[in-house]
Parts: sequence; structure tokens; C-alpha cells
Amino acid sequence: MPRIAIIGGGPAGLFAAERLAAAGHAVTLFDRMPSPGRKFLMAGRGGLNLTHSEPLERFLARYPDCPEALEKAIRAFPPDALRDFAAELGQRTYIGTSGRIFPEAMKASPMLRAWLDRLDARGVGFKLRHDWQGWDETGALRFATPSGPVGVAADATLLALGGASWPRLGSDGGWAKLLAAKGVAVAPLTASNVGVLCEWSDKMRERAGEPLKRTDFAIGVTGVIGEAVVTGKGIEGGAIYALSAAIRAALAKGAVTLMLDFRPDLTPSALLGRLAEGRKGDSLANRLRKGAGLSAAQVSLLHEAAFREGRKLADEGPQGLARSIKACPVPISGMAGLDRAISTAGGVPFEALTPDFMLKALPGTFVAGEMLDWDAPTGGYLLQATFATGNAAAQGISRWLMAR
Repeated sequence: MPRIAIIGGGPAGLFAAERLAAAGHAVTLFDRMPSPGRKFLMAGRGGLNLTHSEPLERFLARYPDCPEALEKAIRAFPPDALRDFAAELGQRTYIGTSGRIFPEAMKASPMLRAWLDRLDARGVGFKLRHDWQGWDETGALRFATPSGPVGVAADATLLALGGASWPRLGSDGGWAKLLAAKGVAVAPLTASNVGVLCEWSDKMRERAGEPLKRTDFAIGVTGVIGEAVVTGKGIEGGAIYALSAAIRAALAKGAVTLMLDFRPDLTPSALLGRLAEGRKGDSLANRLRKGAGLSAAQVSLLHEAAFREGRKLADEGPQGLARSIKACPVPISGMAGLDRAISTAGGVPFEALTPDFMLKALPGTFVAGEMLDWDAPTGGYLLQATFATGNAAAQGISRWLMAR
């Protein structure tokens, strides 16, 4: 029986093992950490957003410049298939008010336990604390282990080592150098779905931890209405993550300014009317809090913008305040690092793969998951693509072994 080595115990590697073992293949999964699925468990701390319920065409549009191979993989394993798989593991799912799909347990641990039990029952072997070091002169896989170096011969190998975000959970992107040494060009790994950095004043830093609700965040013509949180170094949260690709592209060209509309539900004239309704003698704070309905953090951002521009909000009338509320500029100095990123952009380009997700330069070596060069916002799109590419790579391995 052909020996299949899967390197990486995240969702892509585990799901490929699931599919290959179900097809009767001999599978051994290697991971550098003491236990598999650590980043999967981390994702479960926020409720484990598995996928999304929107129509598939709209779903696919969430992936910037979606590669054809990724689109085919998701169409072959769509959101409903992922929900069915979760149900097989005893984890029924439900659709939240935002359309996102979660397990009823709202955490990853029950699903992961059931999953690992099923893989064990199907004969999948687990070799933990095995840190992949590339290949030796005979083509065997090399691992560093607590007891010393180990060589493993495999008839097919799947690399599913993740990107470079949250390196303490096992994915540090070190594999990029190993592939480069074999002639595989890897697009630089950069942070995605991560907060932005802003040069706050001391007053603004005091607002760290306060939310920015019902706000329209925009970079150029790209905008998202949602929520975020002020941090001591900038802003982070779902709305910012959705703009990661646009922010990253803009930063590559130079200075970037994030424009905030604190009342996207009101037209400028309607907002002006509310500001003008205040009683004579009302303080600026009351006009902004009661008239415009702004939070303390939003008011602080207005003062921050006015200070940078050398003006005072207290000197502005209703029209000036309305303009500031509908278009508050926040300069961005950069993006937070990979250690704080939810996911990674960059990786192995799809052009380096065959249609079966095998590396053209390394026959018998396949790639899946976040190692590949694709990007997506939060909302269920990350895990869906990870499962789908794991499924596609597993099918590719089966076809390649059968052809041989």
C-alpha cells in the first residue's frame, strides 16, 4: 500500500487525512506541536465560524482575485458540504443573524475530539513533535524530533503547514525557505485580517478597548459598514479585517488614510438637522453625544482629526460638525505584525501547481491550505477554503497514485 505523509495538523491536513483514509490509503500525519489542531482551537475561541450561508456566487466573490483552482475546489466542496461534515462529527450547525455559520456548541474542541477519534479509528497515524526540515539526499523527508533526526520515505507527500500567522501555534512560515531551495518561488508571506497602526495622541490611547459601532470604514472607494475596536496602537476588528487587502495594497503605494463615517445611516442633511436641534447653550459634548448619537471613542477621533488639522471642533457650527462626522480622516502608518494576524496572504502560487494541487517542480509533493497564495476576509471564508483545498489535494493524491 502506498505510504502517504501529511505534514501539518491543521484543518487542511486533517481533512486530507480524512479523505485519504476513507479511500483506504495508509496515512501518517506529522506535526511539530505536541497536539494537532491548535490554530483550529484558537479559531473556536470566537465561536468557530466555519463558513457562510450566502449564495455561492457571492461567497466566491469574497476572495480577492480568486484563483481558478481555488474556485473549483470550493465548488467541489461548498459550504453545505462542510456543514454536513460537521454533522457527521456530531456537531450540528446554525446560521447566525449575520449569515455566518457556527456549530451549536460554539467552540472547536468537541468537533476536534470527535474528528481525531474518527481518524484514529480509520488507521491514521500521528507523529507529533516532528518538525519538518526538508528532504535528505535520497529524497526522504527529514524531521527533527526530541529524540533526534528522523528520515521518512513516502510515496506521496502533502504539505499543509499553514501560513505564518500566530507562529506560537505552529505555523511560522519556515517552509518557504525549504521550498525555495527546491526551486519553488513563494510569494512573500504578509499579515492579513489584522489591525492597523495609527500614531495616536496620549488622549486617544486612553480610549484603548472602546468599540466603534455602526461605522463606515473606507479606503478609497472600498468601504465596509461594521464594528471595530480602538487599541493602544491603532484599530482592529471585523470591519478592518475586511479591508485588509485594500489597506495592504494602498500601503504599498504610499501614505494611507482611513475615512470613517460615524453615522452611515443618516444623510448629511438629516445629520445636520439633528445637530441643529440642540438647545441653545448645549455643550459640544452634548451635541455630539445626544444630537449625533456618537460614542466617546468616536468623539475622541473627531478631536484627534481636528487637532492634526490645526482646528477646534468647538469653533465649528452644525455644518462643520456634520462634515467631520461623515468623513473623519484617520492616517494609517502600517499594519500589525504576523504574530497578531488572523491569517496570511502570499504563499505558493497556484501557477506552481498542477490542477491536482501537486508542485510541478516536485512530483509527488502536494500543497493545501494557507500555504497557498490566496486571501479572504473573516466570516467563514478562511476555514471553507482551507477545507476545500485539503479535499482537492487529497483527490489529487489519489489520482496520482492510481495513475502510477
